[in-house]
Amino acid sequence: QVQLVESGGGLVQAGGSRRLSCAASERTFSRYAMAWFRQAPGKERTYVAGISWSGDNTIYADSVKGRFTISRDNAKNTVYLQMNNLQPEDTAVYYCNAVNPINWSRPVWDWGQGTQVTVSS
Repeated sequence: QVQLVESGGGLVQAGGSRRLSCAASERTFSRYAMAWFRQAPGKERTYVAGISWSGDNTIYADSVKGRFTISRDNAKNTVYLQMNNLQPEDTAVYYCNAVNPINWSRPVWDWGQGTQVTVSS
């Protein structure tokens, strides 16, 4: 069973930055497109950003375009999410997952525990 370990969350003021990391135990990590999702209190989990297996292609949700950057290091089985100009509406638990190569909003593996990001106004 693949293990996903997200880290880097915390409390940040509006306008601040945070870098999230997600380490996967899957040895074939480099073959998968990966994505970040988030779940705000009382809401469904939603897609935030995705990256192809090679890192050449990325797709962002409209709400984070220009502020968030997804990247990956296949040698470390890790995907990152650099979040800049954070706003209170970005407050959520953030999760990563491998995603379907055709539909990046469809996760493939079991979810990890996520990492909480709280943005104060």
